[in-house]
Amino acid sequence: ITELWLGGDHYKWRALRTNGVDERYITGDASDWEKFQKWAETVPYCMRNPIYHWTHLELRTAFGIEKLLNPDTAREIYDECNEKLQQPGFSARGLMQRYNVEVVCTTDDPADSLEYHKALADEGFEVKVLPAFRPDKALGIELPGYNEWVVALENVIGRRVESFTELKKALLERIEFFAEMGCRASDHAFTYVPYNRAGEEELNAIFSRQLKGEALSKDEIDKYKTELMLFLAGEYNRLGWGMEIHIGAMRNNNGVMFKKLGPDTGYDSVADYEIAGSLSRLLDAMLCGAGLPKTVL
Repeated sequence: ITELWLGGDHYKWRALRTNGVDERYITGDASDWEKFQKWAETVPYCMRNPIYHWTHLELRTAFGIEKLLNPDTAREIYDECNEKLQQPGFSARGLMQRYNVEVVCTTDDPADSLEYHKALADEGFEVKVLPAFRPDKALGIELPGYNEWVVALENVIGRRVESFTELKKALLERIEFFAEMGCRASDHAFTYVPYNRAGEEELNAIFSRQLKGEALSKDEIDKYKTELMLFLAGEYNRLGWGMEIHIGAMRNNNGVMFKKLGPDTGYDSVADYEIAGSLSRLLDAMLCGAGLPKTVL
């Protein structure tokens, strides 16, 4: 149960840290029981947070446990959950079937091989496991690791990508491949919403400068993000995909822990950028261009 609940859930990790729990009991070398015990101590303080309700709904619907999790019930619940997890029907697939899951959409980078999606499809697993297209690394031209990501994309398509024009062709190939694998949804994270238009020649120059390691201005970064997003939205619209844009998370605030644990480990927060104006122009440009996909904001 510790692996299932606390092995990678950064929402629970954040709650533990907010409750003053030492990192040793979150991502450190404490035992499974010690980590679970710290979570049991934290749960009562999550009252009125969705995590409180999710925790108890999972105990009830998966394990048939009606008790509230707290320090007094921790050992009993820990032992009962672990005993049941050894039984048939409590594997990852078994739990999906127990909850009548019909479709699971994973989060996948354009450079991902999707080899496990193919393996699952070939096995005939009754729950559909489909990829979702998450091109944040493609859009993050200003972020560390962007040039390395371009190399990963080159490796998966089997040729060099040396211009913005070639980047779009490469991403189109991956979009078509994802569609063949059953993808019907895309997801994009923006701290703020970029909107600044540019022509293909300027975009090729911006892309070339980035590959050479030259610093880009905010205007150049926004032009790149805007035009790539417009291109992607047009392809999603053509294929009938849904498009999710989630906005306003300030990422990786804790540099020490980012170096130790990497991204998405519970150190993001709400940002306070103005978004309405640029968002309106971006969505309108999609609508007036290649079409606006069904969109979730």
